[in-house]
Amino acid sequence: MNEPALLETSPSGDLSPAGARLHLREDPSFQLDDALLRDLVRDLHRPKPVVFWTDFLATSFVGWAAFAAAAALRPLSPAMLACALIASLALYRALCFLHEITHQAQRSLPGFETAWNFLAGFPLLMPSLVYVGVHQSHHKLSTYGTDQDPEYMPFARDHKRTVVFALEGFFIPVVLLVRFLLLTPIGFVFPRLGNWLVTHLSSLTMNVKYRREATEELVRKVRVQSAIIFLAWAAVAGLALNHVLPWRLFVIWFFVTGLASFINTLRTLGAHAYESAGEPLDRLGQLVDSIDTPGAWWTELWAPVGLRYHALHHYFPGIPYHNLAEAYRRLTNACAAAGDYCRMSSPSLRYSLAALYRKGLRAAKLTA
Repeated sequence: MNEPALLETSPSGDLSPAGARLHLREDPSFQLDDALLRDLVRDLHRPKPVVFWTDFLATSFVGWAAFAAAAALRPLSPAMLACALIASLALYRALCFLHEITHQAQRSLPGFETAWNFLAGFPLLMPSLVYVGVHQSHHKLSTYGTDQDPEYMPFARDHKRTVVFALEGFFIPVVLLVRFLLLTPIGFVFPRLGNWLVTHLSSLTMNVKYRREATEELVRKVRVQSAIIFLAWAAVAGLALNHVLPWRLFVIWFFVTGLASFINTLRTLGAHAYESAGEPLDRLGQLVDSIDTPGAWWTELWAPVGLRYHALHHYFPGIPYHNLAEAYRRLTNACAAAGDYCRMSSPSLRYSLAALYRKGLRAAKLTA
């Protein structure tokens, strides 16, 4: 299969990090009929609550059933490892519904965020507070690709940073344990530390420069959700200390969350070209700096809940996940009339990661 050159070089052959996809905005041959694209997906913006609830509850049931089975089976047996893998993939998928929660109005899915927290967020130490109110800055035209974007780093300019970020995924469970089980009670005793936790350690972000504003509502939300997590985990630890629950539950939890975090880290690296030089990008800039990976059925394992259509999502962030496949089908079928939207797709995650690494490597050589 020939690799699409647009992921590697600009039309002029420029090999600089910013010369691959973002250069398309300056290419006279690159065109998008925005009005036609909008018209094609106009009827796809309404979420279907029955789909959300059925999908999420079924996914959560499979994940926790597999988790319980892994805890009950003989340690390190093939069946136990298979159940742990299923639990990791299913609970990772359940966690990814948080992305939808940030984009869909609460009135469209009443009670969904609360249910999500108790079935996925709290037990996996990933409460909605770390993402709701944070992810929106990743979509704003004034902050996307800048140092105020919590989910963006210039990976296309530094291949070493790409590798380090990928490996960090394995350690996220440790950070979560420290944040919510160790620092939470200390933060309640020392208010200054509690406020620092709100601004510095209450966001799911890759950008260490990103800071949240400690509004009264956010402080209350952080304290309530953090307290629920701490008390729930303390209760589970108490049951384990009294031999009601096996300690290997925590080992399985580490495996499940560690694998899920690593998969999500790779997915994140494959979601964008990361070519922004730090300046804000317009809507078209966000589109060409983002990547669709429609792929085969297994793509749903690492990019579930519509995340495989990431360029499409950045262009139309209001389309619910269950309509993204249909939206992608319509847009790609209309490429001849609608313009070059088809050029936003990558053949695979492996290809996107390799392209990102090579761009960073070339950038390092050019600046050495």
